[in-house]
Amino acid sequence: MIRFGVIGAGRIGKVHSATIAANPKAKLVYIADAMPKAAEELAGKHGAKVASIDEIMQAKDVDAVLVGSPTGFHAEQIQAASKAGKAIMCEKPVSLSVQQIHDTLKVVEKNKSTLMIGFNRRFDPNFAELESRIRKGAIGAVELVTVISRDPAPPPAEYVKGSGGLFRDMMIHDFDMARFLMGEEFVVVHALGSALVDKAIGQAGDVDTAAVQMQTASGRIAVITNSRRATYGYDQRIEVHGAQGMLSARNVHTTTVEFHGADGTLSDPIQNFFLERYSEAYANELNSFIVAVETGNRDPRPNGFDGLQAQRLADAATTSWQTGKPEVVL
Repeated sequence: MIRFGVIGAGRIGKVHSATIAANPKAKLVYIADAMPKAAEELAGKHGAKVASIDEIMQAKDVDAVLVGSPTGFHAEQIQAASKAGKAIMCEKPVSLSVQQIHDTLKVVEKNKSTLMIGFNRRFDPNFAELESRIRKGAIGAVELVTVISRDPAPPPAEYVKGSGGLFRDMMIHDFDMARFLMGEEFVVVHALGSALVDKAIGQAGDVDTAAVQMQTASGRIAVITNSRRATYGYDQRIEVHGAQGMLSARNVHTTTVEFHGADGTLSDPIQNFFLERYSEAYANELNSFIVAVETGNRDPRPNGFDGLQAQRLADAATTSWQTGKPEVVL
């Protein structure tokens, strides 16, 4: 039984707390949050206790710390948990600063800590199966990866001011997925972006519509497109083209029922947001982390290096969008 302390009682903290509480191999022991009421409500819901972050770090009945706090606190909390001898699962990103990620990973390595970064989409059954078939050679050498990710509605303009921007906040998942599927590092990034959905987002210095092209040293290409608006639901699609064929993963609908009539075919809408679309992925992610802790695997994937590489691509895309020029990633 892996005993957890969760830092953060916001939206993602609620997701992870529910997943921990539902896992027979895990026990939710403590919740910490800067807002005492939020911590109390979440702890009460799952039979946990409210504690401070320091208390969680020092608690002898905590084996693992799940970091679901705002991004600006991730690095320091990973380091604190590592120094306290805890296994760590942290939501993306490790930090908006590449240098701070390097510094954090040095602490993790020094203390021989187990660290997993929360790129949960790797654990989606559809995407995981697609990647497995690529590795087994189903389509031969990968030549082109296409990732489409569109949210149903944009966040408030106020949110984007502290988010690091679309490339670091939203597309970072897709950078990780492109690396996961390609199996090769990208060395060139070229980004375009616009504020087509909400002009206030543009006025806040960000974009809500973006496209990125990336290339590996061997010439393989990935294309990522993002939008903060999709009137039809949460659009999550992948296509991987190879020398011997193509693999694709389509959207997940609320049901598989279809109506066929004289005027055509109607299907139910696609699932509306990430809480629905990736519920199974979150459960699989947690179970993978638990297995790593149980077996002493200090380097579960996605690991700190994966977090570092995704952040480097996000930074390169941001710079490319700002300059209008391709950015080399060394």
